[in-house]
Amino acid sequence: MEPNTVTEQAEVVVVGAGPTGLWLAAELRLQGVPVTVLDARTEPSPHSKALTVHPRTVEILAMRGLTEVIEAGTPLPFGHFGALASRLDFRGLDTPYPFTLLLPQARTEALLEAHARTRGTDVRRGHRVTGLEQGPKSVRLSVDAAEGPYAIEARYVVGCDGTRSTVRKAAGITFPGTDSTVWGWLADVVLDAPPAGPVTEFGAAGGVMAVPLPDGLTRFVGIDAAGDRPDGPEPTLEEVRASAVRVLGTDFGMRDPRWLSRFGNATRQAAMYRSGRILLAGDAAHMHFPAGGVGLNVGFQDATNLGWKLAATLLGTAPEGLLDSYHSERHPVGARLLASTRAQTALMTARTVEGQALRAHLSELIDRVPEFSRALAEQLGALDVAYLPADPDTAHPLTGTRAPDLAFAEGGSLFALLREGRYVLLELGGGPDAAPTRAEATLPHGTLRHTARPVEPTGRWSGLHSVLLRPDGHVAYAA
Repeated sequence: MEPNTVTEQAEVVVVGAGPTGLWLAAELRLQGVPVTVLDARTEPSPHSKALTVHPRTVEILAMRGLTEVIEAGTPLPFGHFGALASRLDFRGLDTPYPFTLLLPQARTEALLEAHARTRGTDVRRGHRVTGLEQGPKSVRLSVDAAEGPYAIEARYVVGCDGTRSTVRKAAGITFPGTDSTVWGWLADVVLDAPPAGPVTEFGAAGGVMAVPLPDGLTRFVGIDAAGDRPDGPEPTLEEVRASAVRVLGTDFGMRDPRWLSRFGNATRQAAMYRSGRILLAGDAAHMHFPAGGVGLNVGFQDATNLGWKLAATLLGTAPEGLLDSYHSERHPVGARLLASTRAQTALMTARTVEGQALRAHLSELIDRVPEFSRALAEQLGALDVAYLPADPDTAHPLTGTRAPDLAFAEGGSLFALLREGRYVLLELGGGPDAAPTRAEATLPHGTLRHTARPVEPTGRWSGLHSVLLRPDGHVAYAA
């Protein structure tokens, strides 16, 4: 960096313009915080690593009114755990969106970038962060761009720049975990003789999944017992064809590959999601085998948790320790993600007679035990994520859980109240012994008060007098 290089000033710099970084920027702009997003790529990637948007992510999109993103996907009522033969049925889940969305990541990113730019985000592509230096009141980043190098000084920096995160490395945040022992391949191809629908086959010869994509291509993902190899050159079409034939008995007339890629099961998690004025989210904070299609979703939910907390900190309305709660709430979610994908990897590579018996046994349980299937579906869809309250012994059991989209007798529903990203105090009435509404002085800054009668509340939501909801839709207080 030249000594006379001009240093720009910024409130927040988000490094990485993938789904996590773009959504975080939009969430910060929702609160009025200026945001600059820097991405080393000159153009968005045309390839889609992720294809699946899970129920909790769809709920968050609905809470913010992004119906155009939801409508761009294809609802699928079933999911899988470890590519087992028996599918998880999402149709009975307690959500208005009991499905996963088939939505290629390239399309998701385009929609989220349009949303972020509409809110006033400064998105700069072809701007590569080469280093950073953290001070007591700001972080100074060195940036290379076609126009020349420059520096930008921000009050906070968030690394959403993937598993090889420059921000994480420059901040000295360790990334402990395990290296790859299993390798898979991915191929987006044209088929001369496509199957009638999705294909899944996992046996002693390996495993292959095939899913039709909206643009006439078919996505194949495979783990081939004869083709396991360390990270290296991308697979060839001949490799992919041979693997499909070994596992499926046919390659369906594969030709004209649009994208070929190889990936491993290296599994790591950042030791801390916050180091002073530097934070991490998405793949910069956790990496894993792409089992179940959860990675994009967990990053998106990281950003939802962080956005309002960082905004409140910058605006001076945050209580003590609010920003630290980002790590304490989301790090356990990331750890559980890693445990789940490791378990699924074990199932997907269970090629022995005993391993195949385990797969068959678990598939039978999914079909025979609805509670087991539902628990797996809720975990996969992130509907069961709950944050531990500060005082679990005295807090209401609802504290920390996600709120359902309650319908109100007067019209409307809960998710619409969360559109502006504010705290919402629901005054519900409740029974004759219900506790009084929280005193005005104890409410967070900018809380929206709403009096309504829910239509047929069930379970723990019955008889409540008041519920305070956080901007991310989780319960802060209930009585």
